[in-house]
Amino acid sequence: MKKVELFTDGACSGNPGPGGWGAILRFNECEKELSGGEPKTTNNRMELTAVIQGLSALKEPCEVTLTSDSKYVIDSIQKGWARSWKRNGWRKADKKPALNADLWERLLTLLDIHHVKLVWVRGHEGHPENERCDRLAVMAAQTKI
Repeated sequence: MKKVELFTDGACSGNPGPGGWGAILRFNECEKELSGGEPKTTNNRMELTAVIQGLSALKEPCEVTLTSDSKYVIDSIQKGWARSWKRNGWRKADKKPALNADLWERLLTLLDIHHVKLVWVRGHEGHPENERCDRLAVMAAQTKI
């Protein structure tokens, strides 16, 4: 399996509001930047979309190191919450609907294809790729205003 690094971030002006996402894929010395946005969305949707778009860009199953500043994304995967929500018909432990079920469904499918190691970094703390992804996400969100 190819070893790939994926860095992601999401941004939103208002919550909901215009939002954007950014992703950087790195394989050996090759890098690819991806970004996009929506006119009315939430920060969490953009964080999820960044990961989905990054993993969807891979043409074959890979070993992926995913670096994100989103506790929502990292914790929901690492702690098994997202799979539990799915098993419970997209309901959380408190029986309330899990938000963003459409995106979680897509992401869980991609996580079954790729072997993904999760790394959380604190946002806006100088991590070079996280800062680049933030700039990509903010630029994409600004085009949606």
